[in-house]
Amino acid sequence: MLKNGKLKLPDKLGGLVSGFDDKEMKNGGSDPVLESGEELEIMEPNGIELGHKENAYEFDDLVNDTDVDNEDAFRTRKRPDKDGSGQVSVMEVIAADEKRSDVEYELSQKEINLEKLRRIASMGLPDGGGLRATAWKLLLGYLSPSHDLWEKELTENRQKYAMLKEELLLSPSEYTRVKEDAMISAELSGEHDDAGPLKRQGISHGDHPLSIVKASAWHHYFKHTEIAEQIDRDLLRTHPDMKFFSGESSFSKKNRVNAEADSFSCFVRLLSDSVDHFCQQLDNSPVGILSTLSRLAELLKENDEELWKHLEFTTKVKPQFYAFRWITLLLTQEFNFQSILRIWDSLLSNPFGIQDMLLRICCAMLLCMKSRLLSGDFAANLRLLQHYPDINIEHLLRVAQDLSADTSSYSLSL
Repeated sequence: MLKNGKLKLPDKLGGLVSGFDDKEMKNGGSDPVLESGEELEIMEPNGIELGHKENAYEFDDLVNDTDVDNEDAFRTRKRPDKDGSGQVSVMEVIAADEKRSDVEYELSQKEINLEKLRRIASMGLPDGGGLRATAWKLLLGYLSPSHDLWEKELTENRQKYAMLKEELLLSPSEYTRVKEDAMISAELSGEHDDAGPLKRQGISHGDHPLSIVKASAWHHYFKHTEIAEQIDRDLLRTHPDMKFFSGESSFSKKNRVNAEADSFSCFVRLLSDSVDHFCQQLDNSPVGILSTLSRLAELLKENDEELWKHLEFTTKVKPQFYAFRWITLLLTQEFNFQSILRIWDSLLSNPFGIQDMLLRICCAMLLCMKSRLLSGDFAANLRLLQHYPDINIEHLLRVAQDLSADTSSYSLSL
């Protein structure tokens, strides 16, 4: 709805920043600023004011923003540091709100302009309101550009995931019982549906939990449950300081089922252009991880031959020693969580694919540490690159975007 020339969106698209009307211009007409420690007043469209939490992150950006009942998502923003080192210009806040309005407007359209959404996302998506989650689903192709199809697509994909879990994680005896009950119910109702995501073979009388035959249904079941248990352990180790990933927060408990289904489907799409990196048999192939590391070295050579020679020949710090983790984990271990979100905005919005932008960022990480790397030996440089220091992320991304080499040929499209 348009009101006073501005787009009025549903409540679930997030809060609005208010409280600047009474701010006066100071310092000789310069932009007014918010002193460090002065919190922004965050207002929900329904008038409810939410408190701030220090170092709070926008977890609703990562999960089911498209659900109709997702009204109580976190709506807080990170406040300035208490040490007085940071000031937030009113003009910066206005610019951020304008970007939020742009994203909200694009996502409210009946047909989403993906090219325009990519341009906006490449500059960083706004926190809160589930905007990043919706944008990422669109950029990954999990949601189609047609807004009217979203509810149907989400329902179908979540049902498929539930069926896949049932197929892989129910024990053979439980699976047989469920299928038999379903067949009896279908026969009684006169309905027959043979469709399904996977077809499990019938369980023979000789198949049992102690069977060591690899083709055994029980053998596959134990293998799948072992993987599921490993995933659970990995989740607990993913940012253990954040309750969201441990499933302890009320928000994560409410959205657990759909978040799991959506995350799985997005994760499959996310890794579609790098899955060969995790296959040892393909390490030395043109699509393997060693080939990708070589492309990074070539990109560095193209942009700074001096630094390339120093790392490659003088100190012999090979990309395998530091960039293997950068590439395979998409930089998630090198930066704080908020910076990772910003980096992934650029990764997912790159028109040439994730790998293209990923290699650019990795190369930029080296260029931004050039002086320290040129003065360092093998041990110092390896320590620096394996424990990458804090850096201005926007500057890093600008350097990555401005690299001279055209690496679009390196990318494997989504």
